[in-house]
Amino acid sequence: MSGAQVRLDVTDGVATVVLDNPPLHVWNAAMTRGLTEALDAVENDPSVGVVILTGAGDRAFCAGSDIVEFAPMRAPGEAVAKKLRPQHELFARLAAFPRPVIAALNGHTLGGGLEIAVCCDLIVAEEQIGIGSPEITLGVFPGSGGTFRVARRIGTGRAKEMQLLGEPVDAATALAWGLVNRVAPRGRAVEVARELADVLLRRPPRATALCKSVIDAAHDLTEKELIERSLAASDEAFTSAESAEGVRAFLAKRAPDFRARPVTTAEPVESAASVGGVHKETHA
Repeated sequence: MSGAQVRLDVTDGVATVVLDNPPLHVWNAAMTRGLTEALDAVENDPSVGVVILTGAGDRAFCAGSDIVEFAPMRAPGEAVAKKLRPQHELFARLAAFPRPVIAALNGHTLGGGLEIAVCCDLIVAEEQIGIGSPEITLGVFPGSGGTFRVARRIGTGRAKEMQLLGEPVDAATALAWGLVNRVAPRGRAVEVARELADVLLRRPPRATALCKSVIDAAHDLTEKELIERSLAASDEAFTSAESAEGVRAFLAKRAPDFRARPVTTAEPVESAASVGGVHKETHA
């Protein structure tokens, strides 16, 4: 995948996408192509239920953009056409990806690296890393969605603190601010991300995607529009085979099997309202 700067491994329903442009996995045009190819492969693979995105090694998840690419893009409109618009399109696709995506920040996460991370549904950060948006020190600012996506996660005041000062925060601060969901010991970000993935794999995939779609619209639609979207998504969920299996399992006092257990008409299902309560390697 684009010079193997982005690698993809699929194992037991989890696609692990690895950024691999050593030493710090700085973002460049080849990686934009590589991640696009990886997402294409994952989206076309019905065996994949969850995606983990991480960096190779232990130094960085992604330390930002390749500054060498800036020099040829000085004319008005060039940076937008050659770099920012393609990145926006890719990052928006990642943010709206139909399967849950977990970022495992195994090393420093700066600039474009943070912009990628905040496109993911859940973020795990190792305890020793720094997370920041230093673009302002280069006379620019996060131009591929980091401004609004970080603000949506932690609020405008803290987003301005990170991006106007350009100073990184540690993992503990990122957790306290709500920028990340978990802090993992050194060297264990992917392991913790995999534990979260194992939980997500036991959840109903269509209901998970519907829930994600409504949450993602929270900052874009009016309350009236959100109510209608939620009702439409809920109608689909309540009438699905997943719901039938979930209710049946609840009544039978067993764990639901949303991905493998066939839904039959042999057992009646009570109304829910009555219930209380890319380089690619594939392994079997």
